[in-house]
Amino acid sequence: MILSAPSGCGKTTIVDRLLKRHPDWERSVSVTTRSSRGSEKEGQDYFFVTAKAFRDMEAKGDLLESAKVFDHYYGTPKSFVLQRIKEGKVLMLAIDVQGTRNILKSLGQKLSIASIFVLPPSLKVLRERLEGRKTDTPEDIDRRISMAQEEIKLARIYDCTVMNQTLEHTVIEVENFLEKFQRERRKSSHAIHTT
Repeated sequence: MILSAPSGCGKTTIVDRLLKRHPDWERSVSVTTRSSRGSEKEGQDYFFVTAKAFRDMEAKGDLLESAKVFDHYYGTPKSFVLQRIKEGKVLMLAIDVQGTRNILKSLGQKLSIASIFVLPPSLKVLRERLEGRKTDTPEDIDRRISMAQEEIKLARIYDCTVMNQTLEHTVIEVENFLEKFQRERRKSSHAIHTT
């Protein structure tokens, strides 16, 4: 499952809540060249690597997708994702729009992947959330808001959009969509095997 949202919209928190509710689900851990923020842990939140190590992974084809976002690179480790899918795990990828497009392009025909885009209640609320994090300069926040406007325009490529008014309601909406998606996937898989 892919979950995307503009920066500051709560995608990491939504994934955290879903994983608490579903201990059998798993988070895909992205690789990034940015530094750790606050309580982020190596191997749990991200794999933090140098720019050179990241370029080497790209060159070897070790990433399903990669993108530059605000002067830093992010990518999804291919072997990690494909192994979990092979094992039948529900894997949650919290990635941006660029990454989603790349994954849907490379795997969308081969695999059944649910994709959800989380919208902010408004750009004003999003700005307040970004300012409240106290991790970005005013210039960075302006860039994030500008990027959010562009990302929101691309929400149509996702299977589902959810507005994050309140965290608990958003988590339930995402959960309901995923459970419905899984039921439909099982039905179609069963139909294929019985025909």
